[in-house]
Amino acid sequence: MISFNYETDFQLHQEDLYENWIADVIDSEGKTQGEINYIFCDDEYLLQKNIEFLNHDTLTDIISFDYTMGNLISGDIFISVERVQENAKEYNVNFEEELRRVMAHGVLHYCGYKDKNENDSLLMRNKEDEKMLLFHVKQ
Repeated sequence: MISFNYETDFQLHQEDLYENWIADVIDSEGKTQGEINYIFCDDEYLLQKNIEFLNHDTLTDIISFDYTMGNLISGDIFISVERVQENAKEYNVNFEEELRRVMAHGVLHYCGYKDKNENDSLLMRNKEDEKMLLFHVKQ
């Protein structure tokens, strides 16, 4: 089950489209969909999570808590809508594209992809690009 939760005024349009897309992302990696919870929030909310759970006093666009067991993909993905908006401006892309990239990024972590070094980051970016194309097929 994929669910969308809101701790801010933001509301994802066409939730069913995003739900089907995330399911396709998981399936395309040969994994099984478990319970994925997206929590959309603001910077302050996510900063508190970052301090409380990761001991990081910095703003971030995403924090994911991975509950994956084997090939059953599960977890909670917290996304700061404010950070996504700022990053979209910085990278000169529209908000929806940057949001999809971040949403895919969280699930790709659960599928085993990392981004702590340059090679892993490059593979992660390529996987994000690949998975974002799956969304366009759905439109």
